[in-house]
Amino acid sequence: MTPATPAAPRKGQLEIIAHRGTPRDHPENSLPGFRNALDSGADGIELDVHLTVDGVLVVHHDPTLQPLEGATDAAHPAIRDLTHAAVRGHILAPGVSIPTLAEVLDLVGTRAVVYIEVKAHGAEAAVVRCIRESAASCAVHGFDHRVALRAGLLDPGLPTGILLDSYLIDPAAALGDARARDYWQRWEMIDADLVARIHAVRGRVIAWTVNEPSVARRLHLLGVDAVCTDVCGDMRSALRGESRRS
Repeated sequence: MTPATPAAPRKGQLEIIAHRGTPRDHPENSLPGFRNALDSGADGIELDVHLTVDGVLVVHHDPTLQPLEGATDAAHPAIRDLTHAAVRGHILAPGVSIPTLAEVLDLVGTRAVVYIEVKAHGAEAAVVRCIRESAASCAVHGFDHRVALRAGLLDPGLPTGILLDSYLIDPAAALGDARARDYWQRWEMIDADLVARIHAVRGRVIAWTVNEPSVARRLHLLGVDAVCTDVCGDMRSALRGESRRS
């Protein structure tokens, strides 16, 4: 199945990516949070995936789960050691369970790009297969830069990215070594030189996690392509409202 491409932000606009949905209003990485982000006009949805012991991709940030209410010990079970049924039994909020990646892709459809951070070791093939079975437009990234390389080898048409929490001496080389497109940089470490070097190799700079419109405006002036934010609705209202007035 060929994924459909959602409408991109107009030229000159900053892409707004919902960080784990809308975590200030709903449990992070949950279907209600993703639905709210879509209704708030997010251009992209960012999420995290792990792989259960029976091979199901689930959307959750940490590799372990919080103990169930009433549990007699403080054990934090690892997702990789649990079945999907067991993971589903860990409730995020009343009526809200941990979703699968397939469920999220089905929800998002063509309304936004889904940016998938792969956190499970060796999960790239399962992620690529799940993407191919959906109609969603997706990209894959990770702090382990081999994720981008492996996913790109499995599907050369799939956009990939690398995550950074430090300022590299040669950021363009890191992007090239991973054969990636998106350079996810902690926003405090972004400057004009970094943006220029990534753009020179046809990469995109995505800033994380930006929750102040004033910061987003400054990054946009530097040439940053997208911001990942906890407040996609407020960010869209602030930035797109200004675009309409200009």
